Formats: sequence, C-alpha cells, structure tokens
Amino acid sequence: MYTDLTFETGALEEYPSYYTPITSQEGAIIVNTEMMKENNLPMPTCLKDLANPEYEGLLSVTDIAGSSTAWLMIQALISEYGEDGAKEVLKGIYKNADAHLEESGSGPIKKVRAGEVAVGFGLRHQAVADKAEGLPIDFIDPTEGNFSLTESVAVINKGDDTNPLAMKMAECIIKKGRSEIIKYYPNPIYEGENADSANQSAYPKKFSEPLTVDLLDKHKTLSEECK
Repeated sequence: MYTDLTFETGALEEYPSYYTPITSQEGAIIVNTEMMKENNLPMPTCLKDLANPEYEGLLSVTDIAGSSTAWLMIQALISEYGEDGAKEVLKGIYKNADAHLEESGSGPIKKVRAGEVAVGFGLRHQAVADKAEGLPIDFIDPTEGNFSLTESVAVINKGDDTNPLAMKMAECIIKKGRSEIIKYYPNPIYEGENADSANQSAYPKKFSEPLTVDLLDKHKTLSEECK
C-alpha cells in the first residue's frame, strides 16, 4: 500500500521504511485545581486512584472505541496490572466517569477546563499549555507510566500513477515543518530536537508489544467488557 521513503529522516528511533512520525503524544491525568478544592478531593497519583469512589461523577475519560487517546491509558493499566487487573481498574474508572465517557480525545480536558468534572485523562501537552496560560489546570504523570502514540507520514504507492511530488511533500513536512510542529506537540522524535523540562514526563514508558491494529482491536474488546 505504501512506498518506501527515499529520504533520510534522522529519527531518534527506528521505524519501518515506509513511514516516519510527525508527532508524538503522551497521556497524563489532568485536574481542575479549583474543582479539586471545592470538592475536597485528594490529588490522584496514579490511574488506579481514578477508580476510587470519591471521584464518582467528577471524572472524564475517553472511550477507546472513539479515540486513540484512551489507548494511552489502557496500555498503562495493562502494562502495570496485567489484563485481569486492568479490567478491575477500568470497571471502576468507567463507573466513575459514567456520562462523562467521551468519544473525542479532547472531550475530557474540555470538561475539566469548564469545571464540569474535576479530573480527566488526556494528552499531556494540552494540560501543560493550559497551566502555562494560567488556567486552573494541573497535570499528574501517573506512576503506571506516560505511554505515547505517534502520528506519521507515508506515501501511498500508486504504481506508475504515484505523484513524484508526494515524496518531496513528505520530506518537507519532516525537515521543514517539524520546527513549528514541535511547538504544539513537544516530544522530541528527531535528532537535534529538545523539550523543556515542563514537557518531559516523569514516567515515559513503551508497551511491551508493537502497537498494531490487531492489538488495538484486542484492547477495544477488553474495554467493552468493562462497561
């Protein structure tokens, strides 16, 4: 389906020859500091805490059936507690989230910003940016780990109909566009890139298996069993 990239990417990690990442995004627990005080809530330190009864009705997370943001949370739970342990935690999280189980990856942070809930799980860099802007938002790196996902660029192989400019566009995105992209998605993924301390997570981890479509489907099934 794809043709091998013909340019040197300079990626920090090794990727298949037919794609290279555009962004890298990590998950974190996000809190509304004002709502936490108003409801006298303890600050969570891990994802398992989100299943505690004091967060019932005050938690928002994403459904993996609608957004890959939820996969960051599920990877962390399975990695730390195994599939059976992850199910037990996830059942409690879904019970606490109830109507605040979102289809969009940005749904939880929007509800945390608006004060509809006190706690959420979402993309770490969005919470870092909100806090820097002075919003009553803070973030916690869960002790189970800050897992990450990448979005990538590839060139579709159309045989003789493949537009030669497509490869040049892909190269331009990586070699010219990353300097702007990294301002919004701050995880370094190429040689020479750096992130400031606020954008360096405390517990960066990788899942033990390759993140394939089959694995995603398996984790979707696990998630459905917890609802």
